Amino acid sequence: MSKSTTISIKEDLVDLYLSNLDLITDNSAPILNRGRQEAIENFNLLGLPDAKNEKYKYSKIEPLFSQDFEKYFAPKNITFKIEDIFRCDIPEIGTDLALVLNGFYLPKGEKITKLDNGLIYGSLTEAAVKYPEIVSKHYNTVADNNGEGLVSLNTAFVQDGVFIYVPKGVELDRPIQIINLLMSDENLLVQYRNLVVLEERSKASIVVCDHTLSSQKFLSNVVTEIITESSSTLDFVKMQNEHNDSSQISHVYIRQLRDSKVTTNTITLHGGFIRNNLDVLLDDEGCENNSFGLYLNDRTQHIDNYSFIDHAKPHCTSTELFKGILDDQATGAFNGRILVRRDAQQTQAFQANNNLLLTADAKMNTKPQLEIYADDIKCSHGATVGQLDLEAKFYMQTRGIGEKEAMLLLMFGFAHDVVKKISVGPLRDRIDELVNKRLRGELSRCHNCPMHCC
Repeated sequence: MSKSTTISIKEDLVDLYLSNLDLITDNSAPILNRGRQEAIENFNLLGLPDAKNEKYKYSKIEPLFSQDFEKYFAPKNITFKIEDIFRCDIPEIGTDLALVLNGFYLPKGEKITKLDNGLIYGSLTEAAVKYPEIVSKHYNTVADNNGEGLVSLNTAFVQDGVFIYVPKGVELDRPIQIINLLMSDENLLVQYRNLVVLEERSKASIVVCDHTLSSQKFLSNVVTEIITESSSTLDFVKMQNEHNDSSQISHVYIRQLRDSKVTTNTITLHGGFIRNNLDVLLDDEGCENNSFGLYLNDRTQHIDNYSFIDHAKPHCTSTELFKGILDDQATGAFNGRILVRRDAQQTQAFQANNNLLLTADAKMNTKPQLEIYADDIKCSHGATVGQLDLEAKFYMQTRGIGEKEAMLLLMFGFAHDVVKKISVGPLRDRIDELVNKRLRGELSRCHNCPMHCC
């Protein structure tokens, strides 16, 4: 796929789909297959987002897809022992582990696991075969296939991913960890799908870790659908730590029902190009949503966060806090939109985006937005782009702290405002450590990985 125009790139992707349709469907499941035709038709109409798309104003998507990428339509037989080449930055914090290699679930045993408490996790494709009533009810019900070309592209091509189902009344006492690994001897385009369902009065913590294990170029277009039913609670932490030749476009769609509470925290430690889309629908009364993000950019890295919080029903609360530290020639963007619908009275919505620029060449674009149609509400939003507090740095130096260490302490304190929102103590401490290493320049690749891929 090396074309110069948006139309030719789109045609190339459609042709790739049509040419490999048998392979795509044969290595998938009927539930995933049934939406493909409509999805590819939608993509053919929508195409890839361009500069005219206000949501993608500061991120150029077409050049990513213009590069030559291989696409696997079946799991490639890579002979290795995972423990010999990879040790996760966040060591297993529980025994419930889901491992994905190049978009395909990589089991140590069964592809789908059901525990005594009813928890189901494993391959999305396998779940669609063994538990079709659950997957069919929720799959492709939240993601925006009609308005987002990248999502319809994912729906057309997806073959596997991770499925997590927490049944009614079950409260998990340890997190579920999803580790996404990219490893290939060729440049690779990967598209996979995750589906998370929490039934009423259930509770879970999910940790997602993204890593690259080889030096090739990677492009990931990933969609995650999350449905939280009444009175359920979900903590969702995503840690991105990929090398500079990797590009990731992540779409997370969340639908919350009555009195549910969802907290998301996206920690971007490393990556060449990263676009995070977060779309939250508060679809019943009494919902609470907390969305946090931290991004650390240097060199020529680009990190873009887009969020849309839709207050569709009354008596709901949302809180957003995104922070970034940009160094060298790094660029970043934040575009946050809060919609309060006419019937969503007694809404409380708060949004903040704060950024530190460490050099004159670093650039940040931020656009917080409120769109309000109700009158009994309490909402606020704001954004800052600036430098370190020189007075605070000077004060620390007068107390015997060196200039470099003072700057590092100020940056760490700035970043910790987001990290401290993580509810799992060992995970919070580990990410604090990783952020500290990143700020000191000690984490320029997937930490602890023997592969030197930067």
